[in-house]
Amino acid sequence: MSRVEDFQELRPLLFAIAYRILGSVSEAEDAVQEAWLRYEGSPAQPESPKAFLSATVTRISIDVLRSARVRREAYVGPWFPEPLLTDPYQDPERSAELSDSLSMAALILLERLSPLERAVFVLREVFAFSYREIAAAVERSEAACRQLAVQARRHMDAGRPRFEADRRAREQLAGRFFHAMREGDVTGLQELLAADVQLVNDGAGKIGSTIPLFGVAKVARVLSVAIPPFAQIGAVLEAHEVNGQPGAIIRDRDGHIFNVWTLDILDGRIQTIRSIVNPDKLAHLGPVADAHAVIREKKQTRRDQQTP
Repeated sequence: MSRVEDFQELRPLLFAIAYRILGSVSEAEDAVQEAWLRYEGSPAQPESPKAFLSATVTRISIDVLRSARVRREAYVGPWFPEPLLTDPYQDPERSAELSDSLSMAALILLERLSPLERAVFVLREVFAFSYREIAAAVERSEAACRQLAVQARRHMDAGRPRFEADRRAREQLAGRFFHAMREGDVTGLQELLAADVQLVNDGAGKIGSTIPLFGVAKVARVLSVAIPPFAQIGAVLEAHEVNGQPGAIIRDRDGHIFNVWTLDILDGRIQTIRSIVNPDKLAHLGPVADAHAVIREKKQTRRDQQTP
């Protein structure tokens, strides 16, 4: 095959690696493009295009992550990865690892690792690369990579997220949850939420509160009044898988994206609800709504309804 054909065949894998290391769709796409440029410009054809490109995109991602971590430390409020609706890389033999490693909870947990630990963990635990391949990718000895893997695994195991194993059960519960939200059904919401449920918003300090909410009563009350006013101004809530877990997209009347939700579900209850409203993290999904304008219209509509 030609270099172009090799690259196109490997592109889904390269993006999957970069996204899990970076937690950013736009940065992952840039890393993949840079890997192509280096592959295209290499004077000799690598013996293994997969090894060359995987190593290259890993090194690029590590460098990008090192600079990104400084920005994330200064981020206002909770930081979430950019939501991903569809993973382009499919491997039936590792479908469980791929799905779990894509979740918001897992990607947030990966933030605890150093860039090198994160890269080694992703290559080893998610994509089953050999230590020889990993050593070449991160330019460390195999012994050092084994130690990095042990350290990363220890950190990850301490907080590893768990999810409802039955995919259909998750989807059904999510469907009931979003129906209750649309209806403003407080009781219905309380029946679906874990006692210690948390609702967390990533708005970068631009939109919405940066303070998480905890507890079934408080979260259910807030959620019950969240969606109905938006529906009155033409907004639509669409259930959608997000990062391999149940979620939803909220669009304004023009179809522009206002918000993305993800749900962590375990033991028949929703454990965590994450809301991503930072417009900078939604642009890759399509046209983004003017969130401030939508919120202003929603508030005005409520005031008009309350005026005798």
